[in-house]
Amino acid sequence: MTSLRGRLFAILLSATGVIWLSAVLWIYVGTRGELEHVLDTRLQEAARMVNSLVASADITAPAAVLPSLSAESSGYERQLSCQIWSLDGRLIARSSSAPDSRLTEAESGFSDRVVDGETWRIYTIANATTGARVMVGDRLGLRDRLVSDLIKGLLAPALLIAPLLALLIWISLGRGLRPLRTMARDVGGRDADDMSPIDPVRAPAEVKPLMQALNGLFAKVEAARRHEREVTAFAAHELRTPLAGLKTQAQIAMSAGDCAVRQGALQQIVLSVDRTTRLVRQLLALAKLDATAEPHAREPVTVGDVFDEIAATAPAPKSDVSVAIEPALRSLTIVASRELLTLALRNLQENAVQHTPSGGTVTWRRAAAGTGIIIEDEGTGIPEDEMPLVTQRFFRGRNRSAIGTGLGLAIADAAVRRMGGQLRLANRRDHGGLEATVQMAPDTRS
Repeated sequence: MTSLRGRLFAILLSATGVIWLSAVLWIYVGTRGELEHVLDTRLQEAARMVNSLVASADITAPAAVLPSLSAESSGYERQLSCQIWSLDGRLIARSSSAPDSRLTEAESGFSDRVVDGETWRIYTIANATTGARVMVGDRLGLRDRLVSDLIKGLLAPALLIAPLLALLIWISLGRGLRPLRTMARDVGGRDADDMSPIDPVRAPAEVKPLMQALNGLFAKVEAARRHEREVTAFAAHELRTPLAGLKTQAQIAMSAGDCAVRQGALQQIVLSVDRTTRLVRQLLALAKLDATAEPHAREPVTVGDVFDEIAATAPAPKSDVSVAIEPALRSLTIVASRELLTLALRNLQENAVQHTPSGGTVTWRRAAAGTGIIIEDEGTGIPEDEMPLVTQRFFRGRNRSAIGTGLGLAIADAAVRRMGGQLRLANRRDHGGLEATVQMAPDTRS
């Protein structure tokens, strides 16, 4: 059953039926016990009454017929039957409804016996003074009829009320599920660009978690779309400049008669191509990070191998800036995603080289404790008020507005966080420039 309303209707109707039947069974068991007690008490009282009459009357006449002990009423006529036997085994008297054969062989007290195909409940009193034994009994079938008629009286209204109860449950469920239909109409009637949150103020408490989850999803989709628009707009803007420069420098190289001028134009073309290549690579890396939600597999990675891969695939764009790697760092092995670690370290190195002046050095070293990786450049550093902002996408501060794309630190931070680590940035105190520390989470594998 796929309908929530139908499923709840079936559950509630079944539960109501089970409760009703359980109540009827409980009443049946309790009523039967009480009825047995009441009718047994009536047997005792009737037997004592007959015994007292026997003690004060002449019953020497054989097989006298006594009047019935109860009147006919409500279909339960002649409920009690009586026999009086002498202690030596002679039938002295009986009621008109009593059978001819002896009701019971018990000398006194309660007993059950089948007489003429019917089960009787009998109470016997033996009176030694009068020499008589009084037996009063009734048919158990009559008792069963009383109980069954009582249960029928309970079930008959239930069967009549059941359709009305089912209708009321169905209508109540419809009213209770109305907020879901309202929310469905609200969401279904929206435009594709409408990611505004659903107002959960008047929603029931059970529906609010669903609304809050949908609002969270809308926020995530809107953020993803905003990032996509930002990347598209940024890429269009940033690629326009180097492409225009490429065209200008190519025209200069084609028209220049001086070899020095031509050589300078070609050098600018190379620099523009390098910058465009780095921008495209960063945009692709950013798109890949956003598209990959699954965690990357972690494995032991030697940091020196990562630096070799960086040097082979992305050499420093500025040949007059040297990169120094501490030997202790090259032999360091950490547990991380090789792909994400390479991405983070490559962008940190490119960022450091970009902001290190000519003749400067970018230094990689191992942290004093743990598995931290530190890179230091000799640039101008980052103003303290901009430090929390530099890992945001496309942010370029006061000291870095002329160069870079505003993506290097953002990509490195995203890659490190995806591995469960942390990227910490601080201005160098002993020397101008920036110090970036990649601190990986400890290995928790068994």
